[in-house]
Amino acid sequence: MYRQKYLFLTPGLIALVAIILFPLLFTIRVSFSGWDVYNPGLSWKGGQNFSRLMADSRYWAALGRLSVMAVGTVLIQYVLGFALALLVWRDVIARRFFRVLFLVPMMTTPVIMSVIWRTIFHESLGPLNPIIRGLGLPGVPWLSDPVWAFVAVMLVEIWQWTPFMFLLLLAGLLSLPSEPYLAARIDGAGPVRTFFSVTFPGLAAISVGAIVIRLIEASKILDTVYVMTSGGPGESTETASYYIYIRGLRDFQIGYSAALSIIYLVIMIVALTIIAKLLVRFLVRPAP
Repeated sequence: MYRQKYLFLTPGLIALVAIILFPLLFTIRVSFSGWDVYNPGLSWKGGQNFSRLMADSRYWAALGRLSVMAVGTVLIQYVLGFALALLVWRDVIARRFFRVLFLVPMMTTPVIMSVIWRTIFHESLGPLNPIIRGLGLPGVPWLSDPVWAFVAVMLVEIWQWTPFMFLLLLAGLLSLPSEPYLAARIDGAGPVRTFFSVTFPGLAAISVGAIVIRLIEASKILDTVYVMTSGGPGESTETASYYIYIRGLRDFQIGYSAALSIIYLVIMIVALTIIAKLLVRFLVRPAP
């Protein structure tokens, strides 16, 4: 009986080792090598890549920008996703149509979506600035100003991934029992009190899961930055993942980019673990 159990587990374990464990171990090995365009191979370099990394201010600045971008976009996505879910939760006109419509950005290919938004944000040829000027406001240097370029990337990320929050939170709303709402109505609770006393606590666990999942994905922002700004102007929109791409696939410093990736992975695991624990502590109420 036990042998049959392990026999059925074997294919999954083999796939796990092949897909996850082996690439991770190989990356760790590469991070201790001097593999670059001049010295291809796994020549041992010890901890020199990690020593260089600690003094690489550009990497830490990119990691800081990524943190701001990820946390900022996810929080806004959560608020907007929650608002849209509440909007189509109850009986409204064309409810099914709006539920499908709100999911369209998430179904768009990220690279194609980024090309479209880069065209929209174009300062002279795009359609957005003429609309802004038509309202009597000055045009915005969306992709040529460091601050506005950062905002533009965040806006695109919010537009594309708010439907993910909407989908999870709407599923949670549809699964809520009706009895607490009946009790709140009997007690005379208004819409605001009902939301903060019944709806929001009922979705706390789903909210934690949705936020953590999106933080994991948002910490890997690369395609939007690559297509829209290429990390510019200057280094204003360069994220850690894009910097790793530059060092590894543009400069071909494979050993150093592997070290960057390992430190990046460790930081993300620690940070997301702490964030998840804090969210559970402050949002999820223990069962009575």
